[in-house]
Amino acid sequence: MRLLWSHAWLSVVPVVVGLLIALPLGWVARRYRWTYPPIISITGLLYTIPSIALFVLVPPLLGLDTLDPLQVPIALTVYSVALLVRVVADGLASVPDDTVQAATALGFRPLERFFKVELPIAVPVIAAGLRVAVVSNVSIVAVAGTIGMSNLGQLFTQGFQLSTPDAYYPPIVLGIVLCVLLAIVLDLAVIGLNRWLTPWRRAVRS
Repeated sequence: MRLLWSHAWLSVVPVVVGLLIALPLGWVARRYRWTYPPIISITGLLYTIPSIALFVLVPPLLGLDTLDPLQVPIALTVYSVALLVRVVADGLASVPDDTVQAATALGFRPLERFFKVELPIAVPVIAAGLRVAVVSNVSIVAVAGTIGMSNLGQLFTQGFQLSTPDAYYPPIVLGIVLCVLLAIVLDLAVIGLNRWLTPWRRAVRS
């Protein structure tokens, strides 16, 4: 349970922080069209960095101690931003221009219009990206177990260490099952959050 809780925390918190960073970046990419290609390209390249390499590079780059508790969350936040910036930009782009113009005509200021009109309408697209980011983090967090961080990935390391001379699968199977279950639970949580934040969609369907 301790490893499961740690794994869940490391999977969720970086996505939340990554979304908070991705929102203004995605807005800029949507608002100023010429910034879209460089912003999307640069953030997309971040996701190509191998996870184990990023885990190792974060401490010296930021002046942290080896195996600092912030090491993994920071690295996973980078991956979350890389995934979510495009999602936010595309979600905001999905808002009909007529809706934006109507909100402006009703007297909404730009910031007020963003939070009360554009962002709520973009929620379904952003939620789809959040589902991918959360499930991806569940998988990537397990890699951090190989460098000694407390999470379900340690079960895979234990299973490997105990598989001498004969294979010993119980810790590995348990780790896989718990990772899959955690991914399903978090995915359902994002779906539920999306439904809660978009009651207007249910009203339209009804």
